Amino acid sequence: MAITIKSLSHAGFQIKTKDRNVYIDLEEHGKPSEKADLILVTHSHTDHCDLPKIKKVRKEDTVVIAPADCVSKIGGDVKTLRPGEETTIDNVTVKAVDAYNCKRFRSPGNPFHPKGFGVGYLITIEGKKIYHAGDTDFIPEMRQVGHVDVALLPTGDTYTMDNDEAALAAVAINPKTVIPMHSWNTNPEDFKKKVEANSKINVQILRVDEEYNIR
Repeated sequence: MAITIKSLSHAGFQIKTKDRNVYIDLEEHGKPSEKADLILVTHSHTDHCDLPKIKKVRKEDTVVIAPADCVSKIGGDVKTLRPGEETTIDNVTVKAVDAYNCKRFRSPGNPFHPKGFGVGYLITIEGKKIYHAGDTDFIPEMRQVGHVDVALLPTGDTYTMDNDEAALAAVAINPKTVIPMHSWNTNPEDFKKKVEANSKINVQILRVDEEYNIR
């Protein structure tokens, strides 16, 4: 059956199947309308972890997975995963992977996203694997993520990869489909051209509230 990936805004997405509803990186401008079975947060910055939006879709049995410094902010029962750790919730497997800056710094030696601050996630659902990279540069660990059906990669520059780096990352990961996100400072069409010029990867640009179906 189809898995629907819907862009909510920025780096926020809804992943939906017939039986499961998963949200990733809810933030203030997204408009989630359905209750969540699973909520994933890559890091504590407010454009990835908006408490009112989380409260809106959270129900009593919703599982929330987030880095340790998000636990007190979100409240309630929050599960943490360090890179390399994984868990399975109702046939959805979630594995945390590294996400960090190695090129982009607030000041010398002070990256916007230090290693260990946030994570990305590999989500296996209905036999398909979706990689949400979180806020990150093109890091060596990306070459080790294995088979990916859909990769959600930041392309916005300043705090994450730009189009050039994200295109290199996409080719290295070699997913069947890649969706650019966090693209506030760049043109996703440029990313699409760079990826398609160097691979056979399907590039799907999603505007807010647009959907992509994996079959």
